[in-house]
Amino acid sequence: MNIEKRDHGGGLDAAATVFGGTRVDWVDLSTGINPVPYPIPAINADAWTALPDRAARHALEDAARDFWAVPEAAAVLAVPGASSAIAQIPRLAEAGTVCIPGPTYNEHAASFVAEGWIVTQTPNVATTSVHVNPNNPDGRIWQASDPHGTMRIIDESFCDVTPNDTLINQASEPGTLVLKSFGKFWGLAGLRLGFVIGDPVLIERLRAMIGPWAVAGPALTIGTAALHDRTWADDTRVRLQQDADRLDQLLISKGAKLIGGTSLFRLYEVPDAVEWQTALACNHIWSRVFPYNKKWLRLGLPDPSSWPRLEQALL
Repeated sequence: MNIEKRDHGGGLDAAATVFGGTRVDWVDLSTGINPVPYPIPAINADAWTALPDRAARHALEDAARDFWAVPEAAAVLAVPGASSAIAQIPRLAEAGTVCIPGPTYNEHAASFVAEGWIVTQTPNVATTSVHVNPNNPDGRIWQASDPHGTMRIIDESFCDVTPNDTLINQASEPGTLVLKSFGKFWGLAGLRLGFVIGDPVLIERLRAMIGPWAVAGPALTIGTAALHDRTWADDTRVRLQQDADRLDQLLISKGAKLIGGTSLFRLYEVPDAVEWQTALACNHIWSRVFPYNKKWLRLGLPDPSSWPRLEQALL
């Protein structure tokens, strides 16, 4: 059942109009957001009442540089969500042909098409490339030799669960931009915080596009604290993998086949994905299906209190 015309996870309000209940009644497993978010630190009142401070922005970007071991030659830009950068990046070069291997996160293609680009999956005809690493929805890991063209976009929104797979070293190459999401791994998607790391010339142009004070004061405070908290990050990776393994065991026991994913979301093959989605939705559990593959079902992780509901719904 295609609740949303746009091919994304989420959409609980639309799901509720079909299957009943309100948002608080639902367990949303349609996204790849950590269900146990980073604990919000104390936030000074002026983070809410004053324009975002330049020193606070520099502190956040310095924390990002340290956390992701950004090459010295690369620049770091904090943005109001990785999606805001995705919408602007096609404007950084003259429209041509961009290679976006798929299936993958569809906002990249939509943004390039909106700016007059031609999207292809054939590498040797493209001047620009986009690689989602690890890929959404199948979790494919790309290698340093895969990005190509005069502008190379590497979307690592889900790479914080497997930091050894990062291509951040490519950020020092001219024409390269690496995207990082804060909302996924740290579980604070509503904060609207992301990062673009790479070619200083492109970064400065992108900074001008998004304008001053792009990242809210509370986001500066929370993001800086989180990026400095290595213990939380290490512990979270362990917990996420344990929960992903538990989800696999549960779904496989019900006849699903594991296709791939990350420890934030799992992709399964089932006989009829819409049928599975509907059965779960009748129990107010929302999942993700794909218009291009009728057998693919993607599930994020339940929060600790929601496992019994999922297990009961799959009986």
